[in-house]
Amino acid sequence: MPKKIRELISNLEKNGFTNRGGKGSHRNFVHPNLKKPITISGNDGEDAKHYQEKAVMKVIEEVQK
Repeated sequence: MPKKIRELISNLEKNGFTNRGGKGSHRNFVHPNLKKPITISGNDGEDAKHYQEKAVMKVIEEVQK
């Protein structure tokens, strides 16, 4: 069962990412240890796409190194 967009956002925020805003349903999250932001699109209650879950896990792993 896919995670919800709100769960991805919560995981990012718990790991030190901050939301710098975006247009429409897009949100850009930045972290001091990463050069590029990660963009999450979709409304909070929607199911996350597989590639979104994978991207979030990847950046969280990079930050924890």
